[in-house]
Formats: sequence, structure tokens, C-alpha cells
Amino acid sequence: MNGPALTLENILEAAEEALRRFGPAKANVVDVARALGVSHGSVYRHFPSKAALRDAVTERWLASISAPLAAVADERGPAPKRLRRWLDLLISSKRSRALNEPELFATYMALVAEARDVVKAHVETLVGQLAQIITGGIARGEFAVADPVVAARAVFDATARFHNPVHAAEWSDPGIDAAFDGVWALLFCGLGAQRDSARSPKQAAVQSGTRPKQRVKPTAKRRTKL
Repeated sequence: MNGPALTLENILEAAEEALRRFGPAKANVVDVARALGVSHGSVYRHFPSKAALRDAVTERWLASISAPLAAVADERGPAPKRLRRWLDLLISSKRSRALNEPELFATYMALVAEARDVVKAHVETLVGQLAQIITGGIARGEFAVADPVVAARAVFDATARFHNPVHAAEWSDPGIDAAFDGVWALLFCGLGAQRDSARSPKQAAVQSGTRPKQRVKPTAKRRTKL
């Protein structure tokens, strides 16, 4: 290879390009080596097998999804808002990939089907991020659940239709966003969240269109003369 030394990063980039060009059924280590101008033995010194290389490509792709979500989980502020933003970001990330680059998305789905351990670790990472948000909400009195990890898994499973690639064919349905809003409303209530918990009584009243109750000062009783 002429130029920079062979690294894991440029091998993975070349592998992604080979998969994009030839598809998962035809792309192989020789294609990657040829693109890098090295022997396939050089690639095998970094990855012991074709399966290991494909797993690494899958892990890299999944990390591009989980990294921005981690940033949301690490934010400060009301947990219900962060939870909704986390879910919106996960859903939009998967949906944009599926709808804008369907062939590439299908390629990665083929890799995901082969890399079960990698996918399992990815899911655990996402559930851990959800648990982090929910734990913060419990500490702030915004959520009322006993076990944040169990609740996180429930949220992840309940929203699977909107982010699990198995359901990708449904993501272009006109009513998909309204369907998610319905699921979100149930999850919000199920977490024991108070819709007005982050607002003052006056703000909540303005939002709902009602006037806050005014405290009536007791009036002194007038004595009557006998």
C-alpha cells in the first residue's frame, strides 16, 4: 500500500465501500485489499476472518446511530423532554437511512442479521441510555417507576415498530407519526410522569386554558353589638 500505513479505520472504510458497490453477497476481503492496494493477507493481520471484518463494519454503523443518542442521554434538563427527544432521534435516524438509501440500508440489514452478538451489545447500549434518562427523571420526581432498567426495556420494546428495521416497510405510512404520538402518550402515563411537573401552577393553567385558583384571604368577622 502506497501512502499512509494500513489502519483499522481505512480498512473499515474500504470494506464499507466494497459492500456498497458489490452488496453483502459478493463483497469479500479480496475486494477490500484491492481497493487499499495491499494483499488480502495484510487485511487478515487486522481481522482474523471475513466474519470479523463484517462484524466490525456493522458495529461501526450501529455506533453512528448510538453516539448522537448518548449525547441526548447525557444532557441535563427535564427527563420527559429528553426521553422524547431521544426517541425522536432514534426513529428519524433509522427512517432517514431506510427511506433515503434503501439499497445501502438493506445491505446493512443483511450484515445485522449475521452479527447477532454485535446487535445484542448495541441494543443493550440503547437500553442503558434509556435507563440513564429514566433514572434522572426518578431523581427529579418526574417519573415514578420502581426499576429504571425494566422501564427502559419496556420503552424500547413498546416503540419497536418505529425503529426496528423489521418494520421498515411501515415507516412511510401516512399515519405513522400519529401512531407514535399515541404510543408516547401511553408511555408518558405509564412512567408516572406528571404533564405539568416541570411547570408552575400558573404556567400549567395558561397551557390548559384555565385560570389558577386564587387563594381567598379569610375576612375578619364583624362583631355585632348587643
